[in-house]
Amino acid sequence: MANIQVNQVYYPKQPVQSSQKQATKTSFAEQLKQTIQSQVSFSHHAQVRLEQNGISLSDQQLQQLNDGVEKAREKGSKESLMLMKDLAFVVSIKNNKVITAMKQDNMENQIVTNIDSALIL
Repeated sequence: MANIQVNQVYYPKQPVQSSQKQATKTSFAEQLKQTIQSQVSFSHHAQVRLEQNGISLSDQQLQQLNDGVEKAREKGSKESLMLMKDLAFVVSIKNNKVITAMKQDNMENQIVTNIDSALIL
């Protein structure tokens, strides 16, 4: 117990908070957000389409999709058609989500709507 005298000012010990810790937290949070946002995900509909058509994507193809999303974002796209060899994807750039996927063989007489850009990967 502290020895306090009457009429003496008491200053409790408080932890010193450095601004450097908050900068690190912000930096880490920003990096985490960028990492999460840079990974494309697949809607339920797209997953079903991939399974129906027997399509499995390699790590290289997923990286191409991620790179394509980043390029489309830089150009201000919101919804994009991405063509990759014999595959086609409609991607929501804002959500980093593949909305639908199909083989280009199945695209004959198909109309793709609600897109504002197209990329050939």
